[in-house]
Amino acid sequence: MLSDIEIAQSCTMKPITEVAEAAGLNADDLELYGKYKAKLGANVWKKLQDKKPGKLVLVTAINPTPAGEGKTTTTVGLGQALAKLGKNAVIALREPSLGPVFGVKGGAAGGGYAQVVPMEDINLHFTGDMHAITAANNLLCAMIDNHMQQGNLLNIDPRRVIFTRVMDMNDRSLRNITIGLGGKANGVPREDHFMITVASEIMAILCLASDLADLKERFGNILVAYSYAGKPIYAKDLRAEGAMAALMRDAIKPNLVQTLEGTPCLMHGGPFANIAHGCNSVQATGLALRLADIAVTEAGFGADLGAEKFMDIKCRKAGLAPDCIVIVATVRALKYNGGVPKAELNAPNPAALERGICNLDAHLDNMQKFGVPVVVAVNAFPTDTEEEMDFIRDHCAGRGVRVALSEVFAKGGEGGRELAEQVLAVLDEGKADFHMLYEDSLPLEDKIRKIAKEIYGALGVTIAPAAHKELQNITEMGYGDLPVCIAKTQYSLSDDPALLGRPSEFVVNVRAVRLAAGAGFVVVETGAIMTMPGLPKIPAAEKIDVCADGKITGLF
Repeated sequence: MLSDIEIAQSCTMKPITEVAEAAGLNADDLELYGKYKAKLGANVWKKLQDKKPGKLVLVTAINPTPAGEGKTTTTVGLGQALAKLGKNAVIALREPSLGPVFGVKGGAAGGGYAQVVPMEDINLHFTGDMHAITAANNLLCAMIDNHMQQGNLLNIDPRRVIFTRVMDMNDRSLRNITIGLGGKANGVPREDHFMITVASEIMAILCLASDLADLKERFGNILVAYSYAGKPIYAKDLRAEGAMAALMRDAIKPNLVQTLEGTPCLMHGGPFANIAHGCNSVQATGLALRLADIAVTEAGFGADLGAEKFMDIKCRKAGLAPDCIVIVATVRALKYNGGVPKAELNAPNPAALERGICNLDAHLDNMQKFGVPVVVAVNAFPTDTEEEMDFIRDHCAGRGVRVALSEVFAKGGEGGRELAEQVLAVLDEGKADFHMLYEDSLPLEDKIRKIAKEIYGALGVTIAPAAHKELQNITEMGYGDLPVCIAKTQYSLSDDPALLGRPSEFVVNVRAVRLAAGAGFVVVETGAIMTMPGLPKIPAAEKIDVCADGKITGLF
């Protein structure tokens, strides 16, 4: 059996100019990054902005487990399957982070015969967007500390600097650090922190900005610190937004690549819906909607995180409305939610499947609250039995929900025909009546409680005193109408990763809150969630290598 990278390296890619031409673009629309990658400039959006958008399909999933679900793989395979059925479809994905690539989760280019290529480039440096985000973020941090060193005219309180440094790597040792040591020449000593790049507000702004001018304005609105008197200090007070935008001049442009079957894919913006909003850029999604009759996009981790944020943050800010939602599940993952250890998931266990399907039910209930019809995609594994698949089909039929077996990992687009047909049936019915979970006017604490109760299934919420005070402060500053972006474990509907299935009788614990004024939301940290992950005992980096001829090996 070939590995993902061996499959990707064995395919014959089309020149990206041919992929673009099939999508209605010409060479003048592209900024080439070699033969198989390109960025789309602002002229493309101007060219397409008056075109009527197509239908929007969102792919999400049940809560992730060690058994694997395959959300990106399903997204890619669905796009390929729609093309095989003669439909004009473009997929819009998120870019990988180097942290998971060298850690444990892997990349974000799909898997098997449902991948985007060039897979090695995409999972490593790609077109440099992550590096540009890191540089812009850390330039702002350097300017904050330099301002305090050079006289501190804004009276920044070093104890209340809230904007932190980032790097695109898992490094737990940098979560909490002390800087400015070694004497006066080395700056003002203070506590600082590192987050992973995708959790940066710069990443969120990239994903939500409509163009370069909007990006720069949002950069200026980033809240970076408070003065000794409690006055908010913004990036524009440091005159940082221009240089930051200059670093992001190319990163703001969506990237065009292709699937293994040559269908177009726009890949732009970062992952991590557990600690960020976890959606690709509004520019990429908007372009996909205008380049195709059907745009297929994804949202990170389970539907309780990525899909909720897609609806309540991305759709709210960009005026989007999905026409169909695909929830990806696997027999193995449902059995894991039913209490079966990972080592025993290959054995048939109808009782465990019956116990664990409550996790799928929770996500079905949640997505229906947004008024969008759902299709369940059962991502096939060789160990699945017909009895187990029949149980899922019967269960979904009993709920009046469409379901399809997805074999895109093993068969590519051909293995996604059933799923594509079910999605097309939903789109033809046109029954979507999209609405968000809460109104802008709802107080911030009530927004948190509404998500916790209606999406997670919590009894209620406890808010730490410092977080409660910050919510009051944010409201008094005039930001009470913003949506909330809850940082929570992806492994459970609760904020405790050990509570599998569909937990009840739990309370969500809010420990910290921070304003992301530039991005336009309020970050709410719950449980023990970390914004800088650590490497596992045996990181994937140990298996990755490069040959003398430059060929990458060991990358999944």
